[in-house]
Amino acid sequence: MKRRNFIRSGALAIAGFTILPRHILGGTNFVAPSDQINLGIIGCGAQGRWTLAPEFARRANLIAAADCESRQLKAMQEIVEKETEKAKGQAYKGFKLYADYHELLNRSDIDGVIIATPDHWHAVQTIEACRAGKDVYVEKPMSHSIEEGRAMADAVEKYNRVLQVGNMQRSWRNFRHACELVRNGYIGEIKEVKVSIGPPPVKYDLPAQPVPKTLDWEMWIGPAPMNVYNEELAPPMERNMFPNWRNYKEYGGGMICDWGAHMFDIAQWALGMDDSGPIEFTPPEEGELRPLSMRYANGTVMTHEPFRKADGNAVRFIGSDGVIDISRSFLDTIPAKLQDEVIGEDKIKLYKSDDHYNDFLTSMKTRKQPLSTVEIGHRTASLCHIVNLCYEFDRKLVWNPEKEEFFFDDEANKRRGNPIREPYSLKV
Repeated sequence: MKRRNFIRSGALAIAGFTILPRHILGGTNFVAPSDQINLGIIGCGAQGRWTLAPEFARRANLIAAADCESRQLKAMQEIVEKETEKAKGQAYKGFKLYADYHELLNRSDIDGVIIATPDHWHAVQTIEACRAGKDVYVEKPMSHSIEEGRAMADAVEKYNRVLQVGNMQRSWRNFRHACELVRNGYIGEIKEVKVSIGPPPVKYDLPAQPVPKTLDWEMWIGPAPMNVYNEELAPPMERNMFPNWRNYKEYGGGMICDWGAHMFDIAQWALGMDDSGPIEFTPPEEGELRPLSMRYANGTVMTHEPFRKADGNAVRFIGSDGVIDISRSFLDTIPAKLQDEVIGEDKIKLYKSDDHYNDFLTSMKTRKQPLSTVEIGHRTASLCHIVNLCYEFDRKLVWNPEKEEFFFDDEANKRRGNPIREPYSLKV
């Protein structure tokens, strides 16, 4: 074997075992790579700066960031340096900034990436990260279309990567407890599930505004359809807000995807449907008060409706023997004693995590599946995408979760994916 091929083969073999046990690498004082996870973050907007970067800077080595807005990049640097110094007790000045995320992905010293870009970027960047040998923490909703989600799952499998979706409610005690109550039959047979979240997205129609000099608008658009700039999509930092690109179907999935990625996800978890989904989606009929409904193969019906309008986003499980309402601010049960029920070890116990970020880092070390896998994220996002299509088409959609296709509906099947602008692609 030629030396070049030998080195390449060896590197590929090592890539499958990037985290090595301490005893293999050195003595008791040796700091193993598993204790030095290096991360990069792609996307320095509100979610990246305010939520993800501080959390990961405290738990790992966050060493680089990429963004198409230069001021956001500098703001990210300040946050990471501050949080790293607080966590480790010493000043940190090695944080690198990139206007093009490909440069970040090309770094051999980065083990994993956090993808905190708008939804329309998730698939392309996840696939490229997997191809570059990086593990991935990707914000929810995982994908911007059904086809994108499947391509992401294929990339994770092909390149043997770990991927955690940012459905962090699965790492919250009350949500896990509610799901275990449902799974173990504490409220009897589930008759209906109500999910209270906001509306679907609308077509982008905002007027053009001057593109800020600090923003690379072509890079922001990336694989999505080109449109005029408006600050609702990428607001100046002075507005101190979460951007509204998620309200427009070209770039997000409305509140159906934004909050459905959380609340439909909890419903799927409780019903044991993480590898499947509803088979029938029926829109509201004109002039009637009935909500959009979804039916699972076992007969369970789930609806999209504001059942507790004053309380915002939540899930209600209606069983033959009781009711459970769960949100980020309450866990209400009938009977009331279920709130504090101790679920025995002989019962169904769901994956327990109290720290969604550490769960990802632990999976990077052990190579075991994290709490919210790519398949789970794909199934939850697919449900959201189909709900949006059902509203848009205003007709019943019949879905085959195994084949991931609609029955006898060419129009709906064509919409399982979105157009991808060149030179970007979903090629795995």
